[in-house]
Amino acid sequence: MKTLRQSANLAGRLCGAGLRPAAVCLIALLFITTAFAGFDSRVGGGPQPGESVGVLPPGVTPPQLEGVGVDEHLGRAVDLKLQFTDESGYQVPLESYFQKGRPVILDLVYYTCPMLCNLILNGQVDAMKELTWTPGTNYEVVTISFDPQDTFDLARKKKETYLGVYDRPAPGWHFLTDYHGNAKKLAEEIGYHYRYDARQQQFAHTSAIMVLTPEGKLARYLYGIQFRSRDLRFALTEASEGRSTATIDRILLWCYHYDPAANTYVLFASNVMKAGGVLTVLIMGFFLFRLFRGERLRAVSGAGLRPANFGR
Repeated sequence: MKTLRQSANLAGRLCGAGLRPAAVCLIALLFITTAFAGFDSRVGGGPQPGESVGVLPPGVTPPQLEGVGVDEHLGRAVDLKLQFTDESGYQVPLESYFQKGRPVILDLVYYTCPMLCNLILNGQVDAMKELTWTPGTNYEVVTISFDPQDTFDLARKKKETYLGVYDRPAPGWHFLTDYHGNAKKLAEEIGYHYRYDARQQQFAHTSAIMVLTPEGKLARYLYGIQFRSRDLRFALTEASEGRSTATIDRILLWCYHYDPAANTYVLFASNVMKAGGVLTVLIMGFFLFRLFRGERLRAVSGAGLRPANFGR
């Protein structure tokens, strides 16, 4: 807090000194912004006596992420007899969406997920919109919640949301919920490993979608939160022909990451916000430099002097 008061006082003195008001005041603002960015709300800042910051050695996986990830099982057939609850509240076997001669995109998410699941579905629907193919005609999409607490009413609302985003008929996009723990069984069959964090009351999981053949065999895994329509089209084409392709470059995103300062998990979006703050400071610094350089050049030019050793 003392640092912040000193920064504010310095800004006041600089802005009232009459020394190139625009540049100096902006520099003072930049200085204060930087001070606030590094400010710790605890008195004195930094870890308190006896407080553990929870720093993990390199290569050590935090307990909450142990076992979380994806193991590709290309060519493995899933159990199509597993039953789930559809968006109307009825139990349906998985085979209802297979063996129609069409490949199937399979999503494992949960409908109350605060961040990553929505990003996965957003990226998927964006790629689907770029395809000329239609769910229900050329391929099927099966989105399943692995959270036993999610209800079919939530599934129905989620379906309404994403069909609205897709903005054209998609009779082949189905939103299901768990039934008697079958979502967990299906997840293990396809190698999609997640776990529940009781402290956060959220699931730790990765970002991936799967493409299966019309017979229910795993053909392709796509990773991330943005999917190129070309990759999705190739995956669907391969799956429709019964072929499978291993993923060479896998970019796994977790719904949580380990924050050693807080010794807990936070949404990875918070790091995006921090990165945005740093980028803002850098951009401000660049424009301040240009502004200060311009003022100096104008001052030198007005005095009829040659700007020696400046801006070379």
